[in-house]
Amino acid sequence: MTDASVITSKSKPDAAWGAVMSMALCVALLIASEFMPVSLLTPMAEGLDASVGQTGQAVSISGLFAVGASLLITTVAGRLNRKWVLVGLTGLMLLSLIMVALAQNFAVLMIGRALLGICIGGFWALATAVIMRLVPKGEVPRALSLMYGGQAIAAAFAAPLGSYLGDIIGWRGVFLALTPLVAINLIWHLVALPSLP
Repeated sequence: MTDASVITSKSKPDAAWGAVMSMALCVALLIASEFMPVSLLTPMAEGLDASVGQTGQAVSISGLFAVGASLLITTVAGRLNRKWVLVGLTGLMLLSLIMVALAQNFAVLMIGRALLGICIGGFWALATAVIMRLVPKGEVPRALSLMYGGQAIAAAFAAPLGSYLGDIIGWRGVFLALTPLVAINLIWHLVALPSLP
């Protein structure tokens, strides 16, 4: 009995830290997806027959929907299991990236970016509370720093990397390149996140 309890207590932190890392990756991908158009506005505008200023609204609309989602998500999610809410939001990010990459007109681009805004707002509204449930109280600051580290890295490198890759594979290719990473992150959520009723 003692051995079993030791094994159980040792396995919980491993699972929790895996979940923390999956959330850190999700943060990095969300921020990268949000800021990627900043360095790709001109080719995106040309590809969609829109003005650069008009295409710039793709950045604004994600921020607008993020604010709305952050205010509503805790009420809408209500009694739902937080694991499945986070999985659903990550799935929505994947759909958003595919829509943006394949957009043939400005309207589809804006819908895709609005979906991303919902993901961003929803994730940030839940992330800190979820992290606090994944690790012991004394490890919360470390877990939060890992998650916010993903934000800092993505904010620093998303725009220049997007510009560089855009010259090589085109702006649609840049967004498509993010989709396998988000798909991996989605699977990681399913495996690593414990049930969070």
